[in-house]
Amino acid sequence: MDRALSTPLFRRLLGTRFDTLPPQLRALHAIDTQATWRGEASILRGTNPLARLCAAMTGLPPSRHAVPTTIVFSIHDDAETWARDFGGARLRSRCTARDGFLHERLGPMTFRFALDARDDEIHWRTAGVRLLGVLPLPARWFADVRCREREHAGRYEFLVEAAMPVIGRLIRYEGWLVPA
Repeated sequence: MDRALSTPLFRRLLGTRFDTLPPQLRALHAIDTQATWRGEASILRGTNPLARLCAAMTGLPPSRHAVPTTIVFSIHDDAETWARDFGGARLRSRCTARDGFLHERLGPMTFRFALDARDDEIHWRTAGVRLLGVLPLPARWFADVRCREREHAGRYEFLVEAAMPVIGRLIRYEGWLVPA
């Protein structure tokens, strides 16, 4: 296998900044074949009918508080598959690196994220979106789709927020994980 492809995805994208991250962030993003992490999440979905439609299209989980959460990370060649289970509500995505960006395919949408490691956190900022992999959508529609990852009290923590103009919040979910 090509050495570049055997290097963990986030290490490829963050370069030497990866080495400055707290241990739990490095551990979660340095998986070489497969790993399971478990924890808990709280999910708040938007209530606007268009927000509900968009959330359903991408398979986003329903609103719940303190739901048991499991994520299985699987590495295949140059891609990572994240199989999330929020108390029985499943959400799967596929992540790859291309042109210095993280590309995450979620349902019919492919998001292009710029990653930034600062203040012991990883921040994801939307840089582009395509529908069905080919139709570019206006980036400004997705300016409020972002993620923050960090370590707190020895656990990996995440916060994902997605909102769009006019329709408002699609989803906000946050929680923590530890290796299973």
